[in-house]
Amino acid sequence: MSDTIRAAFYDFDGTLVSSNVVTRYAYFARNHPSRPVAAWRFGKLLLTVPLWLALDLYSRRLFNRLFYREYGGLAKQWLFQESEELFRAEVEPKIYPGAQALVDADRKAGFRLVLVSGGLDFALEPAVRRFGFDDLISNRLLYTDGIATGQVAPPLLAEEQKVQAMHDYCRKYNVDKEHSKAYSDSFSDLPMLEAVGLPAAVHPDRRLKRTATERGWAVLDLKNPA
Repeated sequence: MSDTIRAAFYDFDGTLVSSNVVTRYAYFARNHPSRPVAAWRFGKLLLTVPLWLALDLYSRRLFNRLFYREYGGLAKQWLFQESEELFRAEVEPKIYPGAQALVDADRKAGFRLVLVSGGLDFALEPAVRRFGFDDLISNRLLYTDGIATGQVAPPLLAEEQKVQAMHDYCRKYNVDKEHSKAYSDSFSDLPMLEAVGLPAAVHPDRRLKRTATERGWAVLDLKNPA
């Protein structure tokens, strides 16, 4: 149909940048306005990193639900105020060399650009502006009296809910999925890649690389772009 559009759905962590939800929380933890609280939060994070890594391998959905509890007690206003400095200090230096060119090429080709991430909205908004994404699909914390509860607004974006959010977006904007793109580095995002007609694995993990090779999908390297 003539009124359909094409979209390009991008995962963020490991796909466009080497930053991730743990390193972004680490920034907030060590830069808390209270030095004792900063020391406690950052020290706790360092001690639990092996646990979080193991949990992420087991279930991305469970990881997100439990890890975002670490934000409990932080002020919403402070989190949003710090987001620009977080991006400048932690995220921007870790953007892969070929990332911006890939996004720009899709924009020039007429795709609607959508960042789809299990990350948190305030931490990703500066990246949306930096890359020029049209829309952001992400997780959002819940707050009570301006303080983060540690809970995430439903639906929590991970695994099947991430794909459902893409389907909802496609219905809302009349997206032609067969002629749309998706990019990710992780096998956990296989359903995201399968949801479109033009998937691409970006420096994929072992299982995703094998799947991409078997199915003839594009495999991209934004760390060392040609």
